[in-house]
Amino acid sequence: MKEKKNGSHGLWAINTQGGMVLDKDGKKKHSRPTFSGQQIFALEKTFEQTKYLAGPERARLAYSLGMTESQVKVWFQNRRTKWRKRHAAEMASAKKKHDSETEKMKESSDNEDDDEYNKPLDPNSDDEKISRLLKKHKSTNLTLISPCSNNSDTL
Repeated sequence: MKEKKNGSHGLWAINTQGGMVLDKDGKKKHSRPTFSGQQIFALEKTFEQTKYLAGPERARLAYSLGMTESQVKVWFQNRRTKWRKRHAAEMASAKKKHDSETEKMKESSDNEDDDEYNKPLDPNSDDEKISRLLKKHKSTNLTLISPCSNNSDTL
């Protein structure tokens, strides 16, 4: 026989040869069920198809796997919790990746715009570029004088 102190309650539990766990008063202690690989496989396959089981479905599955309805119910509750945590972590990771890519694109775009802004302009051929840069910087009351004409346009 093995004796083990249960840290949370300060009680002693005795593990007998048959695997039954008894507390210090010889009363049967609740132990966690161990499911077979076949049971877990069937539970996982069912979970892939549906995240929630109605009463009759749960009863059929429990009967076919040699489990209690309560065990199937708790297994599904625990599995949904695990699924939600993974899903939330995946969503957070995807958002982080998206935000990082967006930031890189923005920085790249800003650098391209800065490079574009710092290049010399040819007033005869860069009218569109000039207009775009002026709109971007939203200059007010800026006078653009073209060397080819005597007119001035106020933007």
